[in-house]
Amino acid sequence: MFDKILIANRGEIAVRIIRACRELGVRTVAVFSEADRGALHAQIADEAICIGPAATKDSYLNVKAILAACELTGANAVHPGFGFLSENSAFARNCERCGVAFIGPSAESMDMMGDKATAKQTMKNAGVPVVPGSDGIVKTVEEAKKIAAEIGYPVMIKASAGGGGRGIRLVNREEELEPSMIQAQQEALSFFANDEVYIEKFIVNPRHVEIQILADGYGNVVHLGERDCSMQRRNQKVLEESPCPIMTPELRAKMGEAAVKAAKACGYKNAGTIEFLLAEDGNFYFMEMNTRIQVEHPITEQVTGIDLVRQQILIASGEPLSFTQDDVHLTGHSIECRINAENPDFGFRPSPGKITALHMPGGPGVRIDSAVYQGFTISPYYDSMIAKLIVYAPNREEAISKMKWALAEFLVEGVDTNIDFQLDLLRDPNFASANYDIGYLGRKLKAKADKQ
Repeated sequence: MFDKILIANRGEIAVRIIRACRELGVRTVAVFSEADRGALHAQIADEAICIGPAATKDSYLNVKAILAACELTGANAVHPGFGFLSENSAFARNCERCGVAFIGPSAESMDMMGDKATAKQTMKNAGVPVVPGSDGIVKTVEEAKKIAAEIGYPVMIKASAGGGGRGIRLVNREEELEPSMIQAQQEALSFFANDEVYIEKFIVNPRHVEIQILADGYGNVVHLGERDCSMQRRNQKVLEESPCPIMTPELRAKMGEAAVKAAKACGYKNAGTIEFLLAEDGNFYFMEMNTRIQVEHPITEQVTGIDLVRQQILIASGEPLSFTQDDVHLTGHSIECRINAENPDFGFRPSPGKITALHMPGGPGVRIDSAVYQGFTISPYYDSMIAKLIVYAPNREEAISKMKWALAEFLVEGVDTNIDFQLDLLRDPNFASANYDIGYLGRKLKAKADKQ
């Protein structure tokens, strides 16, 4: 086991990792920017070190500063959390060169799965169902038009190095293709310094269902069931639940088997997530692999009883998985609501500022993953998520009821939040009946805007 782990992240995921390290008896080092001097993760870690100014490029994305912090503190492992450097293969390689263990997959696996076009071809070769589309990068508009005509409109143009909903355009007809492709390339270049794009068939009204996997260094790979992440706004997840409310044991077995194949195809080690589009006809297609811990990992922990962050650390330290696929059972139902400092009535405008009053809900089956406290100032420099509210109950109906009461008890003053917006979603009859897909929330918000 590692002596000391540096957490190359901030906010609730940094706090979550520190707690897992405590349970394992491992000392922790927090890094923080000048804007995060009062942050909770910097206060509760065994050591904390400032790595730069507020801007992420000068702090949480500053590889040299983070590795220097490892050397200064004697940390022999780095946990990247999610976001920031978590899927940066160059960072993983630099950690290895410096003799610091990277708690995540190998740089080679990240490269293979990080490039969406390469990932798709890898999955295709492994026998994992993929969405019909281009075989790799599309370089010209003429080539794009030919492929789109073959697979049929509508199609999606996607950034090969993309993520977070960036560099994606929906094209319904041929005359839209050229301007959409240019826009996707420009956005991709701006956000990822890579303007390469590929084309996929647009699957109408699918669900976004992802499979959590764990893989050790000895060839053992297990899946931990699925999460339904279909409740999205502009390709950003808002609410997640596990298990998927329309899942059958047979479909779960097929999707789980495909996810395990996907992990083995890229020699994967550590925690990862295979994301699928689940079509209305029951067919499913590989979308992408996230080579890190996910924001929504707590709901899988709730229904399986397996601590994913603890498993990440154990795997990275050389331990084999202590359980097999037959030992994994999904019990009950869990829902996660992302609580953001934003104003849904004004286009979900971020709402930085000081939290003047705070009361978080509690009770059996209620979990809060957060790093905020009364008097904490939410910075305008980082993501607006301030907490993850997670509930667990014996079934979906009771989980929905529990989440409604938990949201009603959640009090945040001083900044705007999306708590009431989340409560409205839970009260939606279509959500209650599981009658929603990946585009449902977008359609709901558009209809509301059209009425105003």
